[in-house]
Amino acid sequence: MSGLDESRPFLPVQIAVLTVSDSRSLADDRSGNLLAERITAASHILQARALVRDEAGLIEEQLRQWIADPSVDAIIATGGTGITGRDVTPEAFQRVVEKDIPGFGELFRMLSFSKIGTSTMQSRALAGVADGTYLFALPGSPSACRDGWDDILVHQLDNRFRPCNLVELMPRLNEHRR
Repeated sequence: MSGLDESRPFLPVQIAVLTVSDSRSLADDRSGNLLAERITAASHILQARALVRDEAGLIEEQLRQWIADPSVDAIIATGGTGITGRDVTPEAFQRVVEKDIPGFGELFRMLSFSKIGTSTMQSRALAGVADGTYLFALPGSPSACRDGWDDILVHQLDNRFRPCNLVELMPRLNEHRR
């Protein structure tokens, strides 16, 4: 049975939020704001937040900066996961990710199908691990961020979630480097 095991103490995760957009600023970033609010409401730590243009080099640079920061456990990016010419978040992720987590994108699209139907095939939501840091890329709409957080990430980033979760794997993510 899945669910929260209240007998376990909660471990907050330190999370950075990256918005990828050519048209938004931090002041009008509804998707980034939604993620930031949900992260803190879940008692996690919003460690950092940034907005970069839809340019793979800029996205990669910000990801690498946070991956190198030991105070960042996970990065959630929003935007740039579509299929138009300016959507390059997955390409930037591929430059830094050491291990893919294909189940994240598959699960996101499965859950999204019930809400937006076959349009979900246009999403290239994805996740991976780089140097012990989790990376998640969600579409740029507030509803997609809400679905990604409420239906997947809030559970997998909670060490009390059973039968298993991503937090309990964190100490082992860099075993190959030892």
